[in-house]
Amino acid sequence: MPKSPTPPETELAPERATDSEYTVDELARVANTTVRNVRAYQDRDLLMPPDKRGRVGIYNDSHVARLKLINHLLARGYTLSNIQDLIKAIDDGGDLRSILGLENAIGGPWSHARPKTYSLPELIKLFGPQAPSSLTRLAELGLLERKGLSFVARNPAMLDAAAATVREGIPARELLDVLEEARPHFDAIARVLVEMVVRHLDRYDAGALPPATDMPALVDAIWRLRPLSTVFVENEILRALEEQSSDYLGGRVATILDQKLGRRATPELEAQTAETAPAAAEKAPRAPKKTASKKR
Repeated sequence: MPKSPTPPETELAPERATDSEYTVDELARVANTTVRNVRAYQDRDLLMPPDKRGRVGIYNDSHVARLKLINHLLARGYTLSNIQDLIKAIDDGGDLRSILGLENAIGGPWSHARPKTYSLPELIKLFGPQAPSSLTRLAELGLLERKGLSFVARNPAMLDAAAATVREGIPARELLDVLEEARPHFDAIARVLVEMVVRHLDRYDAGALPPATDMPALVDAIWRLRPLSTVFVENEILRALEEQSSDYLGGRVATILDQKLGRRATPELEAQTAETAPAAAEKAPRAPKKTASKKR
């Protein structure tokens, strides 16, 4: 039988085709560490040296993945000496390129947004006069990081979206409350998706890395699944937003029709509205309904 043609590459192709590049300052921000730590890890051979372009060191996503692994192990109580021994054993026990590929596929950044620095006047221009009172919350939620007299956004698109929402009349405090409330739900969704991938791919003993011969196929599978996960999340949230918006609109239209008719809704209409109107619609201000009685 003739072979089927190879499908063309699409936007779902593995993201590793465009490896990000970072200065040491950018690397520290993306990996949630400090420049001092980066230097110290390099001195202890925990982190690969950067590529040199003139006098500037250029890092990539492999460095991000390694730093995230170190941070994770430190948070679990391991010392730098423990981590150094572990990483040396890993590097000595298998093909280094394959191990780095697996590290990058698992721990590499999912967003390739470049950090951007803002001054306080720029933030006031974005968010209005209430910007200074929101800076602490923005930092707590990871949208901003203070650096001297300036502020660094790890994902400028997220900050721009928040500012645009505030300009539409949504108070910054309320928007940040919603983000804080929604974040645990996104964490739960991500955990379910990761657990699904782990069940499918991780068939190895808990105390051992996959054999070097399995590494390339495993790395390719992870890179193929990463963008698919974001497609599921994006389309499910779009579906949910569409349904909630439609339900709210249906309930509001029914209320308006009832007001126009100058009477209370029939029991059947009240029941139907109660079933379709979401909780958000109950919080929205509504004009009081007219009573059924008329002036004589």
